[in-house]
Order: sequence, then structure tokens, then C-alpha cells
Amino acid sequence: MSRIIFIDAHRVEQLLDYPDLVAGLKDLHQADMDVMEDLLLEQPGATGTATHFFFRAAWQRHQAMGVKLVTIFPDNPGATGLPAIQGIYVLFDGSDGSLKAVIDGTALTWRKTAADSALGASYLAREDVEHLLMVGAGAMAAPLIAAHRAVRPSIGQVSIWNRDSARATKLADALSVSGVKAVATTDLEAAARQADIICCATRVTTPLIKGEWLQPGCHLDLVGAFTKTMREADDEAMRRGNIYVDSRKTTVGEIGEILLPMEAGVITEHDILGDLYDLCRNTVAGRRTRDEITIFKNGGGGHLDLMTAEILVSRIENDA
Repeated sequence: MSRIIFIDAHRVEQLLDYPDLVAGLKDLHQADMDVMEDLLLEQPGATGTATHFFFRAAWQRHQAMGVKLVTIFPDNPGATGLPAIQGIYVLFDGSDGSLKAVIDGTALTWRKTAADSALGASYLAREDVEHLLMVGAGAMAAPLIAAHRAVRPSIGQVSIWNRDSARATKLADALSVSGVKAVATTDLEAAARQADIICCATRVTTPLIKGEWLQPGCHLDLVGAFTKTMREADDEAMRRGNIYVDSRKTTVGEIGEILLPMEAGVITEHDILGDLYDLCRNTVAGRRTRDEITIFKNGGGGHLDLMTAEILVSRIENDA
């Protein structure tokens, strides 16, 4: 029986630096994923806030397969001090089904999600972007900022908006200590109108970002929505922007960000110009002009968790 590797959060963060992880995800998008399936369960929490239990599985035949079990309890940080997102990832060998690794699912999710957006930005954001607006100051905010700065080191200013302005200030102060020029803002519209990249990681069902705010050349990275009722950008944003997704399978018909404007007749499936498989294989163009507005819907998916787990375990095995 092969040795099972147990990987905690610290080791995930230590081994998965963003430049290498983004490069690894780009390479792994050259091959198709044979099977990937999601199961999302929902129940009201103690305060009425929706809580979720998420199963994300993927199988690349003869190579690897894995499943992530994740709980999403939005009230946790204020009520219990626990993270809103908690989970575990289990990786199996795709050729013989043997168990290879058990990985901290929270840390894997943060790294994977941030690298997913950064990979999209590497194709879609202008190379000289300077101002990043982070909408939302939850647990995903800091990883997303770090990942975007890894692929676009020209970013010199970070603005942070959150409904609870104290959380935005706390995050800005923490980033400033680490050398990032970060400020909290209470004026979302003004910050959005000035930003070169807008990254949203919220759980809203009423859009926060209005298309009329987007300046020419802006890149809009939409991360937070993961159910059929959630969306962060309005219809006008979807009309104005050139739309890309990380995977058609996990976004089209699955997530409100894409589903709702399609149902309203604002966009059609033909308006989605490509996904990461297309971009990484150079079968579709990314940003084509300096002034175009690009939109990337980060929908996640078990295929990305599996890729990230494979990259992580291969680094450990190569160092052994």
C-alpha cells in the first residue's frame, strides 16, 4: 500500500506560490478532464442566512481523481470565530484508485480560487494595470489580491470596499503592514470608476457593480457567485464587457452571474467568447484592444481542485 500524504494549511500555502501555481494550471488545461460533477446542498442557518454543503469531484482517467467536501457558513467569523469556508480534499490515483493524499480543503480552495482568477487576468487584464479594487473583505480577499499582483506586478494601488467598512479597514491595514499600498474606501462607485481591475468576492444576489461605472480597458473579475440566484454585476456590465469564464460546464446554466442575464435575454451563450481551456490552448484570443472591457467569471469546479491538488502533491513527491 502506498504512503498517504497528509497536507495541512501551512504546507499548502508554503508550497503553492502563485506564479508557479498559475503556470501549473495553465499547463494542465492542455488536457481535457474526463468527468467532473458538483452537488450543492443548502439549508438555512441559525440566523436565516443560507448555509451550504458542497461536493466537487473530478476524474482524469488513468491520472488522478479527487473530491472536495466544503461547508460554507457565512455567519461563522462573527458568531464562532471559525472560517466561513471549511473543508477537506481527498486525492486518489487515477490508474489504480489508491488513496494518495488528504489535504486541508480551506487552504486549497483559497489558493485554487485566487490562482483561477489570476490565470484569467493573465490573458484578459492589461499588462500595465495599476489600480485594483477589491470588492469584499472576507477570507478570499487577501489571496485574490496577492494572486492578481503576482501576474500583474504593475499594480501599485489597492482599494478595498466592504459593506462593513471596519473589515475593509482591517484588511487594508494588514496589507499595508506587508508592504502593499492599500486603502479602504466607502465610495464603491468612485473606486470602481477609477479601477483598472475590479475583483468581486461577495455572496450578493443583487448586483453591486454597475456597467456604467466601468472605464475603458477595465477588467472585471467576478468570483463570489456560486448559486443560481447570486450575481455581482448588473446587466449593463454584461452588455458592455467581453465575457470569458473559467469553464463553460461549471458556469453556463449553473451560476446566476451567467444564468440570470441569459434568461433575461441580455446575453446569449454566443456572448461567452471562451473559457480557460480555450485561452490556455490559444484557440481564442484574450484581450484584443487596450480599451475593451473584459469580464471573467470564476466559477471554480472540481477540475481546478484536482489540478491544484496534483500540482501540490507533485511538488512534495519531487522534493522527497
